[in-house]
Amino acid sequence: MSFPKVRLRRLRRTETLRRMRRETRLSRDDLVLPLFVVEGSGVREPVASMPGVFRHSVDALPSEVKSIHDLGIPAVILFGIPEAKDARGSGADAPDGIVQRAVEAAKRAEPDLCVITDVCLCEYTDHGHCGVLDGEHVANDASVERLAATALSHARAGADVVAPSDMMDGRVGAIRDALDGGGFEEVPILSYAAKFASAYYGPFRDAAESAPAFGDRRAYQMDAPNAREALREMQLDLDEGADVLMVKPALPYLDVLAEARRRFDVPLAAYHVSGEYAMIQAAAERGWIDGERAMAEALLAIKRAGADWILSYAAREIAPTL
Repeated sequence: MSFPKVRLRRLRRTETLRRMRRETRLSRDDLVLPLFVVEGSGVREPVASMPGVFRHSVDALPSEVKSIHDLGIPAVILFGIPEAKDARGSGADAPDGIVQRAVEAAKRAEPDLCVITDVCLCEYTDHGHCGVLDGEHVANDASVERLAATALSHARAGADVVAPSDMMDGRVGAIRDALDGGGFEEVPILSYAAKFASAYYGPFRDAAESAPAFGDRRAYQMDAPNAREALREMQLDLDEGADVLMVKPALPYLDVLAEARRRFDVPLAAYHVSGEYAMIQAAAERGWIDGERAMAEALLAIKRAGADWILSYAAREIAPTL
């Protein structure tokens, strides 16, 4: 039998050769760790549907962000769960709101840590939708006004980056105008530009207490079959002043991420969401898969598809291996 002279296995023979041959490398600098912040004192409570993830009170945040910084993780994204909610999400832009206080505490503890804030109303409204209601319809323009005010309040508190996740039309432009008008021209916008109405958000909604009281979010989040529309959303956000574009969820939409990488010469982010994380953890707990390897493989796939930033609940556990 005649064997080929080209044998690709030659460069897979040892771990050293495999390391030298690798085309894609995951780095700690790629990681953004989501954090949930709640009211109270001394709180560090586990999220049942996300093993290894906790909700922290503001006073417990400094030690948490110090440990994150020590791991070499460069950034966190904050989600606040207020004590009281109302129809307009008043707590979202309150100067003494939960996220505003969390930003101040995190930046005092670790000034070099990049603090990103999620800009949305779903955690603050008593109906759980991402905007202001007109009957049972989410009113786009009224919601955009609230979102712009929220982003500005986060910048005033010291946020390094604001990240609108609501999927209202025109919100990036309105936030850019609000930031510029408030003297925060240098605060970047990380836009959840292609956020799909997904079944993978369940554990997050448990942690953030943000499940809709009625209906769902399919009237404003992206429809799962639509890749071309997602790219159009991304282009619009870029035109409105977004600095970083994000695809969410990550793994079911790697095709969208890869096409965005080909099309847009800007930083791209992808959110390895709660359901993606929880499925791996659940299977690992049952001994069905090697959880550590599966999690690393998932994040590497996201990186390979084109993400510059990866938002993942696994950032803490994966960082020491990189």
